[in-house]
Amino acid sequence: MTQAAPVAWVTGGTGGIGTAICRELAREGYQVVAGYHNPDKARNWLEEQRAAGFDNIALSGANLIDYEDCEAGVREIRDTYGPVSVLVNCAGITRDTTLKKMSPEQWREVIDCNLNSVFNTCRCVIEDMLESGYGRIINISSINGRKGQFGQANYSAAKAGMHGLTMALAQETAAKGITVNTVSPGYIATDMIQKVPEKIRESIRESIPVKRFGEPDEIARAVCFLADKGSGFITGANLDINGGQFMG
Repeated sequence: MTQAAPVAWVTGGTGGIGTAICRELAREGYQVVAGYHNPDKARNWLEEQRAAGFDNIALSGANLIDYEDCEAGVREIRDTYGPVSVLVNCAGITRDTTLKKMSPEQWREVIDCNLNSVFNTCRCVIEDMLESGYGRIINISSINGRKGQFGQANYSAAKAGMHGLTMALAQETAAKGITVNTVSPGYIATDMIQKVPEKIRESIRESIPVKRFGEPDEIARAVCFLADKGSGFITGANLDINGGQFMG
């Protein structure tokens, strides 16, 4: 009997960094399930992946900020492909403004999507991982969760909190064959950075010691390294991938 491919669930999988992660995991032989927010965009995205030869990528439309819907989404993944053995939390949004101008709604939206969703996804997969005695959880944080950023009190708080969750869960699961780690990208060459006005974009580029933006594939390779079975001695760690822009 052919053994089923291990399942990797990538939330925010249809974004710039998420796409690179999905493809790299697919190349490594995982059955990848990509989370999405916009159904129309997701369908077009999946067609693009299939056209590129990635037949082992699928979609999950679970609402990550609703625990019961997240739980149902994990159950559907399990029933269709098998239990999740690799979870990559890559979903995130921004609602930037100074704290003085930030509305409670702008605060809650970012905390819900960028932090509370991570509790939901981890909580919904952890029992299967504990039962099987194996699992890899990789949380995609941000340079701004490490150093803070003007106008991003909500985003910085959520991304910093993500690593706090990583360290706590890593301790809870370290003896159970499960690793939990954080990756904190700096400024990556995705559509989001391309929408920044050119003058500001060049100023950001000049502030990076390596004098360029990172590539999504550089984040994806790090995620695959942490997801590998051979990386079982790495847990509770944060990997900064920012071209030397922040070292701490």
